[in-house]
Amino acid sequence: MRFAFTAEQEELRRSARAFLEKYSSSERVRAAMATERGYDEDVWRRIGGELGWTAITIPEDCLGLGLGYVEIVALLEETGRALLCSPFLSTITLGANAVLEAGSDAQRQEILPGIAAGKTTATLAHTESGGRWDTGTITATFRKDGDDFIVDGVKTFVPDGHTADLLIVTARREGTIGDEGVSLFIVPAGSTGVSRRALPTMDQTRRQAEIRLDSVRVPAGALLGEEGRGAPTLLRTLDLAAIAIAAEQVGGAQKCLDMTVQYAKDRVQFGRPIGAFQAIKHKCADMLLRVESARSAAYYAGWAASVGDPDLPALASLAKAYCSDAYFHCAAESIQIHGGVGFTWEYDVHLHFKRARSTEAFLGTPSYHRERVARAIGI
Repeated sequence: MRFAFTAEQEELRRSARAFLEKYSSSERVRAAMATERGYDEDVWRRIGGELGWTAITIPEDCLGLGLGYVEIVALLEETGRALLCSPFLSTITLGANAVLEAGSDAQRQEILPGIAAGKTTATLAHTESGGRWDTGTITATFRKDGDDFIVDGVKTFVPDGHTADLLIVTARREGTIGDEGVSLFIVPAGSTGVSRRALPTMDQTRRQAEIRLDSVRVPAGALLGEEGRGAPTLLRTLDLAAIAIAAEQVGGAQKCLDMTVQYAKDRVQFGRPIGAFQAIKHKCADMLLRVESARSAAYYAGWAASVGDPDLPALASLAKAYCSDAYFHCAAESIQIHGGVGFTWEYDVHLHFKRARSTEAFLGTPSYHRERVARAIGI
């Protein structure tokens, strides 16, 4: 097939890059990393209130733009390139997608307009101490108490969990295993029994948190979908988020390549630019090959998400696995070509190296996703 962005999608990319060059510059990324929240609140208000990025996939009847996942892929490629510090990924591709996939009309009308306007942030509280993303490792539990539900458990590595307004919490009915008995609950972060703490992370451009739920009482209206049948919704949400991360990784890998090529032109050794040496040329050519292959994988998966392709789980895992490997390879090679200065604070290369390593494990490692692809195709 021939893939090409429309004029409107290209304009989205151009406007996003222009905005990010100003508001997610190297200096502003470092400043945002140093804040307690992990992002610049003024930049976040601009993203939601002025640019409308938070409304892209929200339906028009919920005050959104009603666009598709191709636009998300185009946008996140640019945010990954700029190492944007914001709760965009957690709010839109995890929180909002869970509500879109399983929420009732009343739940959508209550939650999504605030997300579309950039006034509400959300995240998915799913992983636990083992750090795995499959449903079988959920140990948080829920039980009925009259018309309410009582949720107990500890969630960790929750993206932007220390600042999110809403938590989409995964839990299982006591006594169940695997995909059975899994439910998703909308839990306001200020609920009685919820405690949160930010975790120290290698990648300071994206914060993670531990969430403790101690007999948290939520009403029946907090249940997303049918009780005990939330596994398909969860897996669909994670597939969509994996595609989003893959697009972000493509942007990061491209930035690593761009920085490396520029440095190879500028750095002079033995009387000529190091880019003139064959070994450096080969490394850059290999980086380019990986970037372009990763871009194709992410774009195709984004298209599949936008049209409801039944092969979406396999395509999402393929994109996540390949883009994770490509980003980390490009970041590592960039460090090597920059030499010792590549890991100094003044250069952005080490920030991409840390983001690449962090996103490699986020939503499942490449080996986990390759196994999912193998099962999908019957190997």
